Amino acid sequence: MVDEALARSFEGIGADYDRYRPGFPSSAADAIVPHRVSAALDLGAGTGKFTEHLTGRADRIIAVEPSAAMIDVLRDKLPGVEALEGSAELIPVEDASVDVVSVAQAFHWFDRVRACAEIARVLRSEGTLGLLWNRSDPACGWDHSASRVVHPAVGEADETTSTAEELPGFRFDRFESFRWVERIKRGDYLARWSTVSAYLIADSSTKAAMTAAIERILDADAETSGLDTFDLPHLTDVFLYTRA
Repeated sequence: MVDEALARSFEGIGADYDRYRPGFPSSAADAIVPHRVSAALDLGAGTGKFTEHLTGRADRIIAVEPSAAMIDVLRDKLPGVEALEGSAELIPVEDASVDVVSVAQAFHWFDRVRACAEIARVLRSEGTLGLLWNRSDPACGWDHSASRVVHPAVGEADETTSTAEELPGFRFDRFESFRWVERIKRGDYLARWSTVSAYLIADSSTKAAMTAAIERILDADAETSGLDTFDLPHLTDVFLYTRA
């Protein structure tokens, strides 16, 4: 069941989301679109963090996003993309018109049954669905600890997400995971957490407590203490499906 308050929390933060959220490695795009296709759709595209990787991989690139604030940023950044306001449950794209659908950091917000039916509708026969998420690298203790501040449900162990879920109308193909490193400023790292849904819906005192806790983590860890800029490792998990 999608938490509507969490899902709607991003509606007004397009510029900050684009500035502070991490992107994705090109290797993830290689896995989803290994060769040039006629048309690719990035669904729940946000500000185009993954859409930009479709450039040069498809003759027609479509981005669909429900937040006007986010898609306005995408349009400014990627004028060659066909950017449409719409949802995964009602995709404003013709039947059997795309070869690939990518969903980056967004599939968990969808109504799964309705979204899968719509994705199957717009995909051509044997088309590819690629789902991807960035996650904290468990080997990076300070980032993992910061994740637990904002997302207390994150466990102490390596929360490997390589188990694919069954999706109606699709058959699972394969899972791939990519490790990459981002060079980030301390201030930008702190600001990134202010764009996370759990932070956005919190009251002011809870927000302040979260930020203070993350600052203490950075001050205490040898890899970040006293540094203005540091290396932040990421894992990007990719799940590939074929239309059944």
